Amino acid sequence: MGPRRLQCRYDTGTIGGIIAMPYWRKQFSTGYVNPKDHKPDINSSQSSLIVSILSAGTFFGALTASPFGDWFGRRLGLVASSIVFIFGVILQTASTSIPLFVAGRFFAGYGVGLVSALVPLYQSESSPKWIRGTIVGCYQLAITLGLLIAAVVNNATKDRNDTGSYRIPVAVQFAWALVLIVGMLLLPETPRYLIKTGRMDEAAKALSRLRRLPVDDPSLLEELAEIKANHDFEMSIGQASYIDCFRGTLGKRQLTGCALQALQQLTGVNFIFYYGTQFFQNSGIHNPFVISMITNVVNVCSTFPGLYMVEKWGRRRLLLFGAIGMCICQYIVSIVGVTTSSTVANKVLIAFVCIYIFFFACSWGPVAWIVTGELFPLKVRAKALSMTTATNWLLNWAIAYSTPYLVSPGAGNANLGVKVFFIWGSCCFICIAFVYFFIYETKGLTLEQVDELYEKVSKAWKSNDFVPSVSFREIEEELAQHRKASLAEVEQAVLRRKSMAAGAGDLQHAERAERTEDSDHSDEKV
Repeated sequence: MGPRRLQCRYDTGTIGGIIAMPYWRKQFSTGYVNPKDHKPDINSSQSSLIVSILSAGTFFGALTASPFGDWFGRRLGLVASSIVFIFGVILQTASTSIPLFVAGRFFAGYGVGLVSALVPLYQSESSPKWIRGTIVGCYQLAITLGLLIAAVVNNATKDRNDTGSYRIPVAVQFAWALVLIVGMLLLPETPRYLIKTGRMDEAAKALSRLRRLPVDDPSLLEELAEIKANHDFEMSIGQASYIDCFRGTLGKRQLTGCALQALQQLTGVNFIFYYGTQFFQNSGIHNPFVISMITNVVNVCSTFPGLYMVEKWGRRRLLLFGAIGMCICQYIVSIVGVTTSSTVANKVLIAFVCIYIFFFACSWGPVAWIVTGELFPLKVRAKALSMTTATNWLLNWAIAYSTPYLVSPGAGNANLGVKVFFIWGSCCFICIAFVYFFIYETKGLTLEQVDELYEKVSKAWKSNDFVPSVSFREIEEELAQHRKASLAEVEQAVLRRKSMAAGAGDLQHAERAERTEDSDHSDEKV
């Protein structure tokens, strides 16, 4: 999974450096001269189009990921998306003008959008509950590595006075796609997808490979039976459509997932990774390419504590921690940038941008994907995740498209410069309230138990106290006897049966103890 997400964010990281390269600016300029350095360049509208078109492609790719994932499977769907991505990279590498470059970025984005929905789907359906958060969090680690590698490659080629200055960074992406294709051909399909398509024996073998346990291992058979019982229960209710994703508690979960992905983008992190090099350059900071590498190193290193804390602290606490930290840093950056202009101020600006990236990378970066991957039941998971991922890319596109107009000088632009951090800081403040009121704690729960959590707990801030009561296997057994009963009635029946069994067990234990005591007294008399 890592190579695919790495190639996605490698593209995000590399484009900001490419459009700042002297040779690329001269080659792709249509006559515009940058007033900052009086050299050939692209204008704000061209910059918006080139950067944001990838996100437009990812938006449409994410929306069509559901049929991809359901028709071809999670595994082969990822292979197909890599082929689409490779086509886009070929067009970008061959381009010497804006139209072909833009077309290549759209197709590459379409492939990225497909996989950005399929990867969390594959990971959440394949991972055991005790390490699921860390595994899905590694998705974010691959993002940060992609951004770092992009910054290093850009710095190595930026001074070349030929097409290699931009073609080399673009062509490196072939490697990530090929690694993913080979990897997915070696990995099994997800057990949940195989059960969904009626292939129980294949599901058992796939789960055996993923858990490294024999097919007849009791714990493996128990997990497989629970997945099967959950799927059968969902299918007994009926097939799901996109409309069903917004009904009942599913609607609450769908809106939560979409809002979470939207707010992840509104934290402003992609302003740094799309336009960071240009922003540092225009702020009078020397060696902007080096500063971009530093921010990316911080991004990578900060992801590791997040992978630990997501299972130690849980999802809610980590998201709150990150939102508060990001909010404070954003406001400090904007205040320092507006009130002073000196070498010391620039150093403070860089320092707090790096601290802000730390808070993002250890919290909202990985945890947004973890939470959305855990929210939905099997029958709507592909559809629901495609919509949450599409929301992420829609906001990604909006930010990429509008940022040049917000921060750039000149006619028709807002020329906010560093003041744009006031906007990001305010969005982070909204993130704090959103997490407190809407994010449920799903740490340590199976994907099937998350359904029970949303059915029984009405307030997100009370979710830490939730304890699962019954399994879907028990519900399935009870439904076989009382087919017309509601879910609540079935759960109560299962709990009563458990309580009676426990009471009977206590009574038998007491009777055995009494018989033992009587026997002891008889022995003493003898």
